[in-house]
Amino acid sequence: MSDLHAAAKAVLDCGDIEGKPRVARAMAAAFVRGELAASDTSPPPEAIAMPGRPRTPKLVHPRELPRRGFGSTEGRAAFIHAVAHIEFNAIDLACDAIYRFRDMPADYYTDWAMVAADEARHFMMLRERLRAFGHDYGDFDAHNGLWEMAEKTAHDGLARMALVPRVLEARGLDVTPGMIVKLRALGDDATVGILEIILREEIAHVAAGSRWYRWHCERAGVEPRMRFRELLKAYASGVLRKPFNIEARAQAGFDPEELESLLAESD
Repeated sequence: MSDLHAAAKAVLDCGDIEGKPRVARAMAAAFVRGELAASDTSPPPEAIAMPGRPRTPKLVHPRELPRRGFGSTEGRAAFIHAVAHIEFNAIDLACDAIYRFRDMPADYYTDWAMVAADEARHFMMLRERLRAFGHDYGDFDAHNGLWEMAEKTAHDGLARMALVPRVLEARGLDVTPGMIVKLRALGDDATVGILEIILREEIAHVAAGSRWYRWHCERAGVEPRMRFRELLKAYASGVLRKPFNIEARAQAGFDPEELESLLAESD
């Protein structure tokens, strides 16, 4: 297969727990070797639908998910499962960014192919850790919020870059340090080590979203800060909540004025 878009679609279509991360990593490796390229002759992207998923986890409304503390083994397993679910979704989000949005610069496809490989590796690490707790991916219910935002932004690459990497995925930059502190206090150094890797690498992923969001804004002739606020109001009202990880967000491409605006608007 030489068509990068078709290779990304193959990842999206795969519903196997082990197959999806494996195919995503193979796609990225083939791209790095020069065996895949974005093709002008690739069929246009199909209307967005649910990507390939395993039979479980059962997807429910976020309000239906029970709140569990870290004080029990089951609670920690549920937390690891929730993060693994985010990473499993993130594989599809990176591949859909490749598959859906065409005629982008070569660096765009490089960024999202590398992100897909990272997300696949994150999922595999978390799944291995989850199995150490006597569970596997699919054992706990989950929600579909990340993919629902992909559906809402399927028509517009600018909105996708603004709202998936810079809002939903950036939320992990804010909450992960607190989770690390709690888990370290419980002596769970193995989970802490995985989360530290994910946090470090997710900064680069959000930075890719920032970079391509501003690229879209420049091409469209729109002011990025104002447009970001408009998109938040239209698609993600109430999603942004304090506290923000200001240092990580700055590294991920949020400029000082944006950060000041986020702090003001979340009061």
